[in-house]
Amino acid sequence: MLSGNKNTMGGNHPTKKTPLILAFVPIVVLAGMIIFLLSPYGQSLINTGIPLPQVTIEKVEFHENQILAFIRNTGPLEIVVSQADVNDRIQSAAIEPDSTIPRLGDAKVMIPFPWIPGTPYEIGITTSDGTRFSKSVEAAALAPSPDANQALLFTSLGVYVGVIPVMIGLMWYPYIRRISIGKYSFFLSLTAGLLVFLGIDALLEVNEIVNQNLAAVFNGQALSVVVTISSFIVLLYTSERLTQRAIEKAVLNKNHSLASTSSIEELGKSEKSSTERQEGEIYNKSAKVSSSTQEVQIQLQRYQQLLKPLTISMMIAIGIGLHNFGEGLAIGAAMLLGEVALSTFLIVGFTLHNTTEGLAIVAPIAKSERSRRMMIRRLVTMGLIAGVPTIAGTWIGGFLYSPMAAVIFLSVGAGAIFQVVYSLISWISHHQKSGPSSSLSGHVIAGFITGLLIMYLTGLLV
Repeated sequence: MLSGNKNTMGGNHPTKKTPLILAFVPIVVLAGMIIFLLSPYGQSLINTGIPLPQVTIEKVEFHENQILAFIRNTGPLEIVVSQADVNDRIQSAAIEPDSTIPRLGDAKVMIPFPWIPGTPYEIGITTSDGTRFSKSVEAAALAPSPDANQALLFTSLGVYVGVIPVMIGLMWYPYIRRISIGKYSFFLSLTAGLLVFLGIDALLEVNEIVNQNLAAVFNGQALSVVVTISSFIVLLYTSERLTQRAIEKAVLNKNHSLASTSSIEELGKSEKSSTERQEGEIYNKSAKVSSSTQEVQIQLQRYQQLLKPLTISMMIAIGIGLHNFGEGLAIGAAMLLGEVALSTFLIVGFTLHNTTEGLAIVAPIAKSERSRRMMIRRLVTMGLIAGVPTIAGTWIGGFLYSPMAAVIFLSVGAGAIFQVVYSLISWISHHQKSGPSSSLSGHVIAGFITGLLIMYLTGLLV
């Protein structure tokens, strides 16, 4: 009976050593199904129509007496490029590496043509089955060449539209340090409004790139959502871990005496038979340990108050830096594709638009006690983290433009921005609860709306 009950009970629970082969059963079945679908018999069952070719012209560049079209086969089958045309007129063309392009393969079509700057053109590619694909360019412009002069131009542009505006925004730091708590709440929420607009603007830029330059087969919108959410989660985890580790390190460095806590407790257990005087000493030591533990809790809260604003500001700088890298990609690509002309008005517009990013960096730390001892170089470092990626973005966008890379980096920037907004709103909520009223104040609402309006109005100049 006992043996039967034991077996019965054992049968209700999984064994500790589950055969590994069970984990591969679904995979084997799935592989068999895929092999069947790819076999001639499976293809005869599911292929009821004629697959159509699909070619995406990802980029068009204008060089001296030559037009370059970068194409990709985004259809289901291999294709053969038979001819190219400019404004519906067939032109001679060379194709590298080959006119036969496999699925998802790419090629460069070189068309000798005496194009005229500022003139609109339509570049057409025709496959061997007679299907034509085209891409329009509103105004032809000479593509940048990767030389020292062009690199210097992109660097200057990145400094003017990215680095300098952020540094100007940091100059609000002394003012924000001296304002009242109500005005400080206004600027914190204004920062949140600025960042929300930046995040939304990044996603809108991604959608524009996807619609104009990225093939539908890559499902750019879904890719953007995946990358944005992933970067949000990763950066949120990283931010919390960095803050926690900094707090723990600060507490440990200041409380070496806590290491003796366990030894004191053991001392109390081993001296139960000692005299009343000894018991009194142990009691006093235990009381000191309890008091020390309370001090540690107070210090933990204090370090949380000191380090959290600094972490938020650093993450804001990183988030803005990622956003500005994507913005630099867009600027460099627009110059490469002849879609933007440099002008004083454009530079002024970017400067006004991006100056608010420096304000977003300094607002969280302005009232922190730790910030009062902060050296100027730390502020400058955060400003460089936020602004310098613009330079790298213009280089890559101007010399090595890729719509897929632009989508990924802009989405990473959007996720970083939204992570910062989450942390900032949590910090604002903490200040509200610690204040006289836990309800949402008028300063917070007004600041958030003002931040959105500032970014919208300055964006009209860009």
